[in-house]
Amino acid sequence: MNPDLKRSIILDHYQNPRHKNLVDDDSYILENMNNTSCIDEVNVQLKLSDDGIVEDVRFDGEACAMCTSSASIMVETLIGKNIDEVKNILVNYSNMIDEKKYDADVLEQAIVYEDVYKQPNRKKCVLLPWWGIEKALKEYNDKKES
Repeated sequence: MNPDLKRSIILDHYQNPRHKNLVDDDSYILENMNNTSCIDEVNVQLKLSDDGIVEDVRFDGEACAMCTSSASIMVETLIGKNIDEVKNILVNYSNMIDEKKYDADVLEQAIVYEDVYKQPNRKKCVLLPWWGIEKALKEYNDKKES
């Protein structure tokens, strides 16, 4: 992807983040994510339908441009996907950030972070909201199993 296009997408999602506000609704799973090495603190909400489809993802908090844009792109990437698709996207996204083999086709706009490994101090910024979704899915599975 063209570097100028990547910057443009990241900047757009930072300046105009999608679904950036939380809702007061118990049907959402809420996770708080904190990066101890910087200011990033993000609350992530996940709402799944009874059949495991992501109905909504929301986020809010204090975060840098990379974390905020990553959360916004994550929202657009995950809404409408089923749990298996979300898990696949999460694995591929994490692999991309960690310079492992990944399937770029499933990442949609999240592919803009494919070069973030060149700035190791930014990895946690772009992973933090995605880790929140992983925690929310674990909580969802734990509740479902009990």
